[in-house]
Amino acid sequence: MKRKRYSPEFKAQVVKDAVEVGNASIVARRHGLSVNMVSRWVREQNGSKNPLSLTSIRAQRQTDDPKSLSAENDKLKKIIGEKELEIEILRDLLKKKNQL
Repeated sequence: MKRKRYSPEFKAQVVKDAVEVGNASIVARRHGLSVNMVSRWVREQNGSKNPLSLTSIRAQRQTDDPKSLSAENDKLKKIIGEKELEIEILRDLLKKKNQL
């Protein structure tokens, strides 16, 4: 079986997508490639001069500004609280409907 060759432009686009998304498996699935191949392309393109990898990008995003992370956490807690309230109201309505 013959190996498929990919153009340098395609590889560069895949690497760009992988760095932006920060997850090689999502990008690999999107393009129909192996996760290992995408990760290898990222390593090859970045080289030893810039040891930027997907895991370091993900870690960098997680250690961003603590204030923004705290604000996002508070926002998500509020959304969860609202959803729990909606569920409770719907359960009460369902009980009242079943009693009739």
